[in-house]
Amino acid sequence: MFTINDIHQAFEKVKSGEDFPAFVQDLKRIGVQYYENYVADGHCDYFGTNNYRLPVEAKYPNITVSDTASREKLEHALKIHQAGETDYPTFCLQAADAGVSKWRTHMIEMTVNYLDSTGKSVLIEKIPVV
Repeated sequence: MFTINDIHQAFEKVKSGEDFPAFVQDLKRIGVQYYENYVADGHCDYFGTNNYRLPVEAKYPNITVSDTASREKLEHALKIHQAGETDYPTFCLQAADAGVSKWRTHMIEMTVNYLDSTGKSVLIEKIPVV
């Protein structure tokens, strides 16, 4: 089963949103089926087969997530992040401003589902296959 070191090695290759599809493929290769990233502090839970769960600690100090979800703000943040115009910390701040509480990246479905604090989907995005 995958380890925290495996996750870190895959993440080291990510410099901007442009690198995300390759990152997803790396995670898929090591056995990650999906993960949930919590915007408020960046902690993640990675899931594999047989109910395997690997929790990963917070990546940054707490940020405030807006109570009001905005699909438009999220779409703009994604567009510029995927074009390589913002780094990951900036994208997280913009996602928080757009009311995204967490996102679930699913390697089998090849989707990212951005969720508000009530668990309602703000946007579901298809991940390009590289």
